[in-house]
Amino acid sequence: MQPLDPAVFCLAESGLGTATRIARKTGGQLLVRSGMAKADGASVMRDVPAELRSLFLSGRPIIGVCAAGILIRALAPVVLEKKKEPPVVSVSENGNCVVPLLGGHRGGNRLARDLADLLGAVAAITTASDLAFGIALDDPPEGWRLENPENCKRAAAALLAGKPARVSGGAEWLAPLRNRPRTEFLESGEPGSPVVLLAEGAEPLVYRRTDYFLGAGCSRGCEPDQLIGLARRAMADAGISPFEIAAVCTIDLKEDELAIHALAENLDVPTRFYAASRLESETPRLPSPSETVFAAVGCHGVCEAAALAAAGTDGRLEVAKLKTSDATCAIARRGSDSGDPGRGRGRLAIVGIGPGKADWRTPEASRLIAESDELVGYGAYLDLLGPLAAGKTLKPFPIGHETERCGYALGKAADGSKVALVCSGDPGIYAMASLVMEMLDSADSSGCPATANRAEIVVAPGISAMQAAAAKGGSLLGHDFCAISLSDLMTPRDVIRSRVEAAAKGDFVVAFYNPQSQRRRDLLGEAVATLRRWRPPDTPVLIARNLGRDGEFLEAGTLDALERSGIDMSTIVLVGNSASRARFGSGAGNGVDGRHLYTPRGYGRSKPDGKRP
Repeated sequence: MQPLDPAVFCLAESGLGTATRIARKTGGQLLVRSGMAKADGASVMRDVPAELRSLFLSGRPIIGVCAAGILIRALAPVVLEKKKEPPVVSVSENGNCVVPLLGGHRGGNRLARDLADLLGAVAAITTASDLAFGIALDDPPEGWRLENPENCKRAAAALLAGKPARVSGGAEWLAPLRNRPRTEFLESGEPGSPVVLLAEGAEPLVYRRTDYFLGAGCSRGCEPDQLIGLARRAMADAGISPFEIAAVCTIDLKEDELAIHALAENLDVPTRFYAASRLESETPRLPSPSETVFAAVGCHGVCEAAALAAAGTDGRLEVAKLKTSDATCAIARRGSDSGDPGRGRGRLAIVGIGPGKADWRTPEASRLIAESDELVGYGAYLDLLGPLAAGKTLKPFPIGHETERCGYALGKAADGSKVALVCSGDPGIYAMASLVMEMLDSADSSGCPATANRAEIVVAPGISAMQAAAAKGGSLLGHDFCAISLSDLMTPRDVIRSRVEAAAKGDFVVAFYNPQSQRRRDLLGEAVATLRRWRPPDTPVLIARNLGRDGEFLEAGTLDALERSGIDMSTIVLVGNSASRARFGSGAGNGVDGRHLYTPRGYGRSKPDGKRP
């Protein structure tokens, strides 16, 4: 996964010049507080603490041109995992001081130094090893991997204690250790040998250059263990460490092949895919081109050709094709040029963002949105993302164009892009997830590209409208409940009526979605009349609209007094069951007009027919 561009956050106009300069240099997105004079290209943050937390949970680096305490207080509730947190750097408004606060060993210290160089400032590095040596032992630069990070802590402690150390092999990025007393550098004459840092009293740190590309091929449905075993044997026989592999490379027909992705996951490297025509251009370099392979997939070799394409024009095969009954692999060494990176697997993330409030958005949803190349959705939903969508390519669709929306997103994913299809609430509840699955299931007739089935499909849940409404009002969904959409665009009216009748007879708490539109005014009245036949007149009712957004509205009432005026498609109506009740004197916190509406976990003394005694 490519590193995400930073979010450059500014609170005051006095720091806007510094923030703008940083954003331009880093390629980051400039974010400003609501009410500030908006700079060119800046996005506005309306709920600063919540939106900062959302950015942090998405994995996006944060550069705050503001007091460090502001960032600390905003992010404190979500600072949990040291090994996963993104860089967070505080910069003074005048640009004189740069302080890495979080993610120092995940690029934060390096980012702070780069910003200090840009601004002519001081980088206040406090990480002991970085401060002492100018490098992070557990964060080698691109093109290198640390084979045994678990040994890093003791090695750093030994170096800080002044114990003798030896570095064998060539690695320019370790050069700052030359200034450390009692450190010996032994240049290795073996090309491609690992770099080993050995400090007295600690296990060695082994760094390896990722100079090899593993080409792979397999039959459809190949067992992952067969391909993984073949690749591991090939590396072992050639004396190549798994930590020297840069990527697993193959033909794009295998984008959805489980064994290919299992191999990449096993090696903790990305996958790279190539069109058959691109692999065919490598035929002159193949030791044994195959007419059988050409007849099957349109090129004379897969694993060797893919490895060579990635290795570059003067890359060379280190391991020619090896095969088992269902798998093949080959290994090529990187040449002097950059090679053809191919493309990664396309991904369509169908993301639920909840009702819209940043703090109600899951970390998974924020991460998938941040990682996406393009965001697709109803325009109003994209607007709810605020700074999380800043700098992204947006493709808004009007309401009612759901099929076009899904088809476009699937097409982009089929082309190799990472796309987020943004839904409010939960994407699997009256939203786009089921439509995407339906289109994939009938690709020939739905207009969905057949190649979309190769893309990765991820569904990220969100807080649904009924969950948010119930929580705001208390706990109406405390016992068995159901959701019924009163829209007759997708469901025949007779089916809707039968479902309402069944819910009434079954004494379910009911959440009514799409209760009324300008055209359809009668079905909600019919549903209420049906429920009144089975439930007490004082059954609690909760009406909620625009939850977590501007114009939020909550109203508590009873079934006998339910007023349908003002209820529209942005409203959800929750009707309790025969045991639901209102609790008065709720005090501070959630609730409506001093009441908590809730449904007991059990029926208690209720009669067998579901009616209260």
